[in-house]
Amino acid sequence: MHADDQVGEGVSADLALFLRNADDGRPVKIVPSACGGCGGRVFFVLVDDVEGGAERVCTGCGVRAFIADSEEFWEDADPGGACCPCGSEEFETAVAFSLAGDGSVRWVTVGLRCQKDGSVGAYADWKIDYGPTDHLLATV
Repeated sequence: MHADDQVGEGVSADLALFLRNADDGRPVKIVPSACGGCGGRVFFVLVDDVEGGAERVCTGCGVRAFIADSEEFWEDADPGGACCPCGSEEFETAVAFSLAGDGSVRWVTVGLRCQKDGSVGAYADWKIDYGPTDHLLATV
């Protein structure tokens, strides 16, 4: 872990470690996804792994939410459902925001932890090349 890393409460240790190791060495802020409707933390996730972007759907109440700035590009996306090699499609979801020296977000990585077998992986990531970026940290 980098000395300046920040890991939000509720992110499992193995998912946090995976996201930290998948990053480019910059400090990261790792934020857990929680449903705005019911507070649930398990999701079905649609990802566009070519252009980058993700949308999550709460398994508890069905509320949908885009991750970071995905909604801005979703119309042109070709998303597919995330699926663990074990066949499960239900995940703990967290996002690692790679931070530049000034604290702005430079990269978004969506990490998922399978609820069936605990496998972790990075299912989508994309570069942020604009500013300001503070709004991204609240859209997980």
